[in-house]
Amino acid sequence: MPFIVLLVAIMPFTRLLVGTTIGTDAAIVPLTVGAIPFFARLVETSLREVPPDVIAAATAMGATRRQIVAKVLLREALPGLVAGLSITVIALIGYSAMAGAIGGGGLGDLAIRYGYQRFETDFMIIIVVVLVVLVQILQLVGDGFVRRFSHR
Repeated sequence: MPFIVLLVAIMPFTRLLVGTTIGTDAAIVPLTVGAIPFFARLVETSLREVPPDVIAAATAMGATRRQIVAKVLLREALPGLVAGLSITVIALIGYSAMAGAIGGGGLGDLAIRYGYQRFETDFMIIIVVVLVVLVQILQLVGDGFVRRFSHR
């Protein structure tokens, strides 16, 4: 579901939780609702990529389920989990920019209020450049952590 549709679709739920559908507090609810299943799917994918032979070897050595999860699955999937977290943070930046449409604050709100509504193209370009630079920095940091935790 596109995030902007999610923003509108859960407005009654947002009003129930925080008492308003406008502002920063109201933007947190759809950001959370959008990010949790997104990240959960990335976690699931990372855990599925752990080779079954590694799990079978741990089982053969007598590891309990808890040990398999903590010492095999999480350690083997750690680079994928870190990459998933990085992708989720970057997606949240995009989502938060869209949250500016409901007055959610942040760069999206600035871009809409001052760039779009006032027809200040220069301001819009600056916001876009700031967003691109921010995403690139986060991507580089995330990739660095993935390389650090990767044991291949």
